[in-house]
Amino acid sequence: MRSRQIRRQIRAGHICALLAAASLTATGCTAAADTPGGEPKAKTDAARQGEAGRPVTVTVTPQGDRAAAGEPVRVTAEAGTLTSVTVTDDKGRTLAGTASADGRTWTSDRVAAPGATYTVKAATRTGGGRAGTAGSSFTTAPADKVNKVDWRPGDGAVVGVAQPISLVFDHPVENKAAVEKQLRVTTSNSTEGSWGWLTDWSGKDRVDWRPKEYFEPGTEVTLDARLNGVDSGEDGGWFVRDYKVGFTVGDRRIVRVDLDDKQLTLERDGAVVRRIPVSGGTPGGDRRSWRGTAVLMSKEGTIRMNSETVGLGSAYDKMVDYSMRLTWSGMYAHAAPWNAEYLGKANRSSGCIGMSDPDAAWLYGQVRVGDPFEIEGADTKGALAPHNGLGVWNVDWADWQAKSALR
Repeated sequence: MRSRQIRRQIRAGHICALLAAASLTATGCTAAADTPGGEPKAKTDAARQGEAGRPVTVTVTPQGDRAAAGEPVRVTAEAGTLTSVTVTDDKGRTLAGTASADGRTWTSDRVAAPGATYTVKAATRTGGGRAGTAGSSFTTAPADKVNKVDWRPGDGAVVGVAQPISLVFDHPVENKAAVEKQLRVTTSNSTEGSWGWLTDWSGKDRVDWRPKEYFEPGTEVTLDARLNGVDSGEDGGWFVRDYKVGFTVGDRRIVRVDLDDKQLTLERDGAVVRRIPVSGGTPGGDRRSWRGTAVLMSKEGTIRMNSETVGLGSAYDKMVDYSMRLTWSGMYAHAAPWNAEYLGKANRSSGCIGMSDPDAAWLYGQVRVGDPFEIEGADTKGALAPHNGLGVWNVDWADWQAKSALR
């Protein structure tokens, strides 16, 4: 009789040991809360002593083979603490995270991205000081639609002092605040700036970051767009990658265009370099120029300009040299030898800023993308809209800040 009792005790002890080992690596379960609000009650000395001898149970969420993306990874420990947590995706990238003050919870700083497998490894310690490990993995459901980004300026570029950061999205962005939270701009001199949401000339959603004032020359700027795993919202799809862009601001070059005097002036670091006679848009009607600050978008060399593409019928169709794009609507600064008799005397173009071949060649070699063209004149179409090219400087600072989704 006594030997049978001993055997039963040995078998029971063996089963308890197996259960203890299994609980150390348990995942996907939810510990019962001690109170309706989920906060544990204060533990008695006896309860703490009992807990000290229990194995640590680790819970990981999300879980499963088609887990929901867009949520942080959360690791919790019951009857012990987490001494370390490592979360790695199937491309070898790790998710950083933060542990709670009591060491019982770890939460990733970023969310789980769609279509990724994550492996979780946790080191634990019981209340009695015994170390252990736990492991788990889960896979998120793939994105049913992917959103992508086109950005300006390019990585490594040297740009003018008026260059904004401009992001245009392939699909609509409903969750603008969630997206903007992941867009981090840093500068070498703590430049003040703000994001503003626009509808691009193409009709797509767009967000631009501009400083309060023109950049200081030499400023180094970095955009860290941590978008992987962010949901654009209905009809927008998921972002499935991050973007990082860095650029440097060159010297201070400002092009001032006075359409009343028909003169263009290039200033460098506050000093006048050269004045050039020009001819702007013809007064009256749709052939007038825009006024305001236009940012040089691109230097396109010799291009074909056709008036039908900008809604001016058959007014012109010709090859144009030294073309410097200022707007999406078709306003350029360029060589206009056919208007030689009007340069410096009358505005007779179809909206562009025309000049002689030698002057256009010289200016083309002096300016860079991101330089501002500050255009003024009594008879213009009106102020340049912020979405027409890089016209963000035509919105005063308070109104620009109000375009942020986080204000």
